[in-house]
Amino acid sequence: MDRAQDVIEIRGLARHFGRVRALLDVDLAIGPGMFGLVGPNGAGKTTLMRILAGLLRPTRGSAHVLGHDVSTVRGKRAVKALLGYLPQELGLYPDLTAREFLDYIAILKLITDAPARRRQVQVLLERVGLAEAADRRLKTYSGGMKRRVGIAQALLGEPKLLIVDEPTAGLDPEERVRLRNLLAEMAARCTVILSTHIIEDVSQSCSDLAVIQGGQIIFRGHPRELIARARGHTWFLTTADGARPAAGLTVVSTLIAQAGTQYRVLGTPPNGAPVEPVEPSLEDGYLWLMQTG
Repeated sequence: MDRAQDVIEIRGLARHFGRVRALLDVDLAIGPGMFGLVGPNGAGKTTLMRILAGLLRPTRGSAHVLGHDVSTVRGKRAVKALLGYLPQELGLYPDLTAREFLDYIAILKLITDAPARRRQVQVLLERVGLAEAADRRLKTYSGGMKRRVGIAQALLGEPKLLIVDEPTAGLDPEERVRLRNLLAEMAARCTVILSTHIIEDVSQSCSDLAVIQGGQIIFRGHPRELIARARGHTWFLTTADGARPAAGLTVVSTLIAQAGTQYRVLGTPPNGAPVEPVEPSLEDGYLWLMQTG
């Protein structure tokens, strides 16, 4: 990657909360497009996103976003003017309509020209598919509709960087697909960082990703590189009597059929086990990485 094109440059970044070390000397460069940050709950994803958004100071190290140092007051102010941020839990005002809420957030973002503000709110309502429900109170919205309001508020002011933290968690499949497609569209206009523990969201959206575990980056590359980690270690194992796979094999999925029970497993099967090799998925690569480091 051309380092001159990096939107975010992170060097030796650490964040401690008392004795808890949430981030440990993270080095990471992120360029344009959509970038996936993947890891289990508690891995440090949200801490890293909050530092990049200027909401937390690092214990040590540096993070430059769009050329601005987020550890300084001036840098935080500059980044916030260029940033759209959707936290994991967005506080909404249930008695406001979506249009009223977005207008209020736009005022907070210093979009003071009333006609221009109304036009921008309307454009965003249409972009996230909420134009017809714009004048309903937010307390009547589904979880997916509320997430789309969150995306719309993050896009106010036409940010150059959009950070979204676990945007599809808890949504039904239709809303997850809708949000993934929306974020992919946004990546053509600005850099998008998608922080998630849902591997499918990254496999469908990102051509560049990092995996974080225990506050450290343990993988960085293209999804196909992560898939390749599990090649030769992914199998179908079928048993007629429902017996569980041997110890040492990780069960990824189980399918009950008339011919027996088919397990998708990771690992090294014992000699003579009734297995057949299978091409790994991104989820297989991720799980294998989690096991082997």
